[in-house]
Amino acid sequence: MNRIMLNATNTMNQLQKQLDLISHNVANVDTIGYKNRSASFQELLVQQANNQPLSRYETMRQTPEGIRLSTGAGLSQTKLNLTQGPLKTTERMLDFALTKEDQFFTVQVTENGQTSTQFTRNGIFYLSPINNNEVMLVTGEGHPVLDGNGQQIILPENIKDVILQPGGVITAALTNGNAIAREIGIAQVIRPQMLESRPGSLYALPNAAVANPNDIIEYVQGANRTSVGMQQGMLEQSNVDLSAELTELTLMQRSYQFNARSVQFADQMMGLVNGLKS
Repeated sequence: MNRIMLNATNTMNQLQKQLDLISHNVANVDTIGYKNRSASFQELLVQQANNQPLSRYETMRQTPEGIRLSTGAGLSQTKLNLTQGPLKTTERMLDFALTKEDQFFTVQVTENGQTSTQFTRNGIFYLSPINNNEVMLVTGEGHPVLDGNGQQIILPENIKDVILQPGGVITAALTNGNAIAREIGIAQVIRPQMLESRPGSLYALPNAAVANPNDIIEYVQGANRTSVGMQQGMLEQSNVDLSAELTELTLMQRSYQFNARSVQFADQMMGLVNGLKS
């Protein structure tokens, strides 16, 4: 009976993690540029009990010897889904939407005194004033947007209009009639499952000791800029399918109830055994 309880409680603990994942997806159904995650399960390690000490009784057996006992199911992977979300028209000159599933904007993020390059699909940008009558292109959280060379995008403050050109290049028209062109930094993700989620629809590279960054992302530069898919005055919505998430929630709830009943039945059977002993 303890084996039944062990299998059920192990699986229930893992189902709780799936519930947290589904809840996070549902909570971000309206978050710009959010990418949902899905859970997959696999059987935990199997224990083998060699219950037959006399090998002569196993000579005609067609199955492997012994008894293989499972220890429940575990959450094997949370998969990042990069499918394109629906596009929403805003007609705002600093709203940009990427139309290629594996491309991300590059931004500079400072956390705990350390600066790193992170990635996002959220294209809501602003012009933040800095010194010397200049402005810097930033995200809604104030993180600087980087250009194709990994540098902050600095522009004069007398901007009249911003126009998106092919290849992810923005042209800032100034009030004096001049214009300045800047590339928006784009990274192409090769192995999305290696990215680590950060608050605000941001994604970061894992520890350099764990994986080579060049195997995970590739910065789009030079002639490859023609592959950049970007639209101005539009935003990419979350790719969370609410109906699919609710279906997964129902299935998860049924699985949790099934395992909870297993614990209840095991407890009842142990009670009957204890009653027989008395």
